Amino acid sequence: MSAGSLPGHSGMILSSDEALVVAFFPPAAKVGRPLPKSRQMPASLSFSLKQARRLALTAQGFVGRQPPVPVKPARINRLIERLGILQIDSVNALVRSHYLPLFSRLGQYRADLLDQAAWSQGRQRTLFEYWGHEASLLPLSMYPLMRWRMQRASRGEDIYQQLARFGREQQDTVRRVLACVQEQGALGAGSLSTRQERAGPWWDWSAEKHALEWLFAAGEVTVAGRRGFERLYDLPERVIPFAILAQPLLSEAEAQRGLIRHAASALGVGTEKDLRDYFRLGPGDSRPRLAELVEAGELLCCEVEGWRQPAYCLPEPKVRRKVEASALLSPFDSLIWERSRTERLFDFRYRLEIYTPPDKRIYGYYVLPFLHNERIAARVDLRAERAAGRLAVHAVHEEASGLDDEGMLALAVNLRRMADWLGLEARSYRIRPAEGAE
Repeated sequence: MSAGSLPGHSGMILSSDEALVVAFFPPAAKVGRPLPKSRQMPASLSFSLKQARRLALTAQGFVGRQPPVPVKPARINRLIERLGILQIDSVNALVRSHYLPLFSRLGQYRADLLDQAAWSQGRQRTLFEYWGHEASLLPLSMYPLMRWRMQRASRGEDIYQQLARFGREQQDTVRRVLACVQEQGALGAGSLSTRQERAGPWWDWSAEKHALEWLFAAGEVTVAGRRGFERLYDLPERVIPFAILAQPLLSEAEAQRGLIRHAASALGVGTEKDLRDYFRLGPGDSRPRLAELVEAGELLCCEVEGWRQPAYCLPEPKVRRKVEASALLSPFDSLIWERSRTERLFDFRYRLEIYTPPDKRIYGYYVLPFLHNERIAARVDLRAERAAGRLAVHAVHEEASGLDDEGMLALAVNLRRMADWLGLEARSYRIRPAEGAE
């Protein structure tokens, strides 16, 4: 082990075969002259772009070695606690998005174990649904950190304007629907609807569906389970453990600091915008909370090579010497869901083309980025053709740096594992180099 110091930094770098441990020692403060809260502390710690990538990949659970099968529930729960959140999305072209991040990090696991953690009863249930980063599954331990958001929603704040207006103007309907849930137990919107006309596409909700969504946002009902993909709503006291509900109500500031701390832990290093986006905080909430955490020494201000904005990380960040991970990523994976961060970290511009007309698409309908050895090396247009029992690989689009033989083998292995996990047969695919690449 060798020791050294960072230029312009009071601290030490302790190196080993596994990681670089950066120990931060802030300069001694002069007694009686506290730093004004409005003044931002200068960055005393800096990372190269490669180091930032390794921090991010490690924090997101890409540790290079997938666990031996079978993956046990405890391993799944630990990973979700680490991430803090799984985004839910209705598109089922391959598999619903919330199942993919676990596969990307753990390999072949039983998807019913996630269903069990999310929607079963009793001790096996470890997750709840709420608006975390869009519609999300979160660990039950984070329920207290979301109650301030529920209180705001009950006042019509920080929710869709149409839903807020419905909550103000249709309280009779809201209370009638809540009474039905109280009396009958877990219910879906379809079983309560009184509308006679045929529903239109997308968000043409019935009054009862609006009422349930308002009650859900306000924390007066929660999701007890799902029938297919339809939410079944029930009272929180019949779903969330009493020990969780009985915890003292946190102030908004306490809860928001907790969310930013968790975001910093899950991201490894990030700008203020990165941290607030993780749990969809507004800048008016995140900026004062971030300043408080920095002042308390719970987060450090730092610089990342090529980033224009200051970044933040937990004290004593550990940077691995290498992250050897290969994985197909959901479009809604927390590693890449903030697109500007993805460009800064990986020089990879990624946009969904699900709602793009087919003749205007560049890469395909449901395209998964392929992570390989610390870079995103390709985009893979995938579809689960369940009737035919096959995983259809419509195309592989290489990035400019391309895939070498080892990278192509890693991609083939990942596709085979995904096909096996989904119970499908893999089909051949076409390689398309990036535009301008030889």
